[in-house]
Amino acid sequence: MLKILNNLTATLIFSLVLAIIMIVGLGMHSAGGFDLIFLHGVLRWLHVLFGIMWVGLLYYFNFVQMRVMPEIPAEMKPAVTKYIAPEALFWFRYSALFTVIAGLGLAWARGYIAEALSFGFAGGFSPADLPLAFIGIGMWLALIMFFNVWHVIWPAQRIALGIREATPEAKAAASVKAMRFSRINVLLSLPMLAVMAMYQTLFG
Repeated sequence: MLKILNNLTATLIFSLVLAIIMIVGLGMHSAGGFDLIFLHGVLRWLHVLFGIMWVGLLYYFNFVQMRVMPEIPAEMKPAVTKYIAPEALFWFRYSALFTVIAGLGLAWARGYIAEALSFGFAGGFSPADLPLAFIGIGMWLALIMFFNVWHVIWPAQRIALGIREATPEAKAAASVKAMRFSRINVLLSLPMLAVMAMYQTLFG
């Protein structure tokens, strides 16, 4: 067991095997077996898995890295900007991508994607569509956050971290831009998570 824990890849593989055992067990003992509802469950699991990584890294950047960076001695900052930040940003942007793919896939599989994205107006709004309006708000907040990650934060971070050549002034401006849009995503994250989590509890 210690050999597994000493290697991240081995740990993840073992964790995935355990998860697959749990997933298969759930399918074998669910009312419908390995039916469409089972597929919905797998998509929800993937959506939550990638979402935890995405939002977790968002909070890491804002609660830890950006807050502590001014206190780090200048000679130690390259360790963060050249090694830690680029690696974290890789997982950050791709977890955002797969969160959105799994979430939209789940909404499509469950048949409410058009109603949710139109806030219940796709088929003519009625009071019964109000829950879909709420989940639609959550979906649009997540899509805005996803757009910020790929089209604002990541391009700005490429400049700020020196991955893309730029002047010192451009790097400073890009760093501020990345920080502000990352803070926008923090601002949007709590209402987005409130809708996503409570919708499933209250309306299924």
